[in-house]
Amino acid sequence: MSIETTLTFGKEQIQAFSDERKEPKWFQDIRLQGLELIDSLELPKPDKTKIAKWNFTEFTRELSKQEAVSSFDGLSGELSHLVDASSENVIVQQDGQTIFSKVNEDINNQGVIFTDIQTALVEHSDLVEKFLFGEAVHINENKLTALHAALMNGGLFVYVPKNVQVEVPLQAVYSLNSENGGLFNHVIVVAEANSSVTYVENYVSPDVKKAVVNVITEVYAEDGAKVSFGAVDHLSEDVTTYVVRRAHVNGRNARVEWALGQMNNGNTVSENTTHLIGEGSTGDAKTVSVGTGSQKQNFTTSIIHHGKHSDGQILKHGVMLDNATMIFNGIGKIEHGATKSNAEQTERVLMLSEKARGDANPILLIDEDDVTAGHAASVGRIDPIQMFYLMSRGIPRKEAERLVIHGFLAPVVEELPIASVKERLREAIERKVK
Repeated sequence: MSIETTLTFGKEQIQAFSDERKEPKWFQDIRLQGLELIDSLELPKPDKTKIAKWNFTEFTRELSKQEAVSSFDGLSGELSHLVDASSENVIVQQDGQTIFSKVNEDINNQGVIFTDIQTALVEHSDLVEKFLFGEAVHINENKLTALHAALMNGGLFVYVPKNVQVEVPLQAVYSLNSENGGLFNHVIVVAEANSSVTYVENYVSPDVKKAVVNVITEVYAEDGAKVSFGAVDHLSEDVTTYVVRRAHVNGRNARVEWALGQMNNGNTVSENTTHLIGEGSTGDAKTVSVGTGSQKQNFTTSIIHHGKHSDGQILKHGVMLDNATMIFNGIGKIEHGATKSNAEQTERVLMLSEKARGDANPILLIDEDDVTAGHAASVGRIDPIQMFYLMSRGIPRKEAERLVIHGFLAPVVEELPIASVKERLREAIERKVK
């Protein structure tokens, strides 16, 4: 049975919002399609996590108006901390509106598009239409994807043409500042044949109350392309978060790498799925998370093999404190015909509290004979010998736990391919541990 949702907006409001942003008719039709579907669809059903009573719909649709700043120095302290002043390509959005943008002319001259989704819908409409709610994500999957389609109000579009190598990382910072706000971000990253790009994003919300964040990301990689996607999500305690990050690795020998730091303080459902379609394609998904307080989190990572000789690697480490609950689901699926493919995964959860609950569920679904696959999982308490060793040398218990946590997460953090993600992730881990 579907869950009824009382919405404070209708067709007229959606059309007016779209007209105000000068959006093309094809996208306004997507908004209205999403609006029509909301009440007929059910919430997503993450394994072993009940989300029916979570707040995904109680928010104010209109976010606070934000003023743009002309220089790095005009950013607030929290935002400027996340942006390196020397960054050549960076876009900062606050409450879905771009307040700072710096894009190197060199990448513009190469035909690279790095702009906010609102601008892309107007200036690159045909290109965006090709990928928005394309192969990776569909509007009618569930109530929250339909809601996202109707209310999308932020995000970015990244397009890298054939044979272009973007040497300098592209960075985005998304901040939610409105009390009772709703941020619906859509991010699209497209890498044409033999191109490469590194994209890094940060999500923050400085102590906002009763807010909702609904994020959808679509990544597309063609023949020989490489996409490195890094993210550190650090939203506050009273923010309910739904995240879908998916990739279609369509091309032969294409590669997509995910480096995800899931450091939210509120309830979170996160799905990260990579479809390896091209022969010899690669997907590498690394995730780090720390659960604190009474938050509930569910992280599902899937790599699905369609192409021959494809390789999928999943590595996830999580730490549980206080009364937090965390579910790690890892799925490696090899479809019939994906011969010579390899699916490997490891999930490890460390619990530092008697009341914390962690679960690691590695799943292999193999529909082909000539393949290799393996998995490992562990859920356990902190090693008392480690604690005894540290405390016997005069280190207080809290400090000893902090060192153990950093040590437990280090094998994943150090493997992340993006230096700036490592730095931001270490900072986020330290804040959560403290």
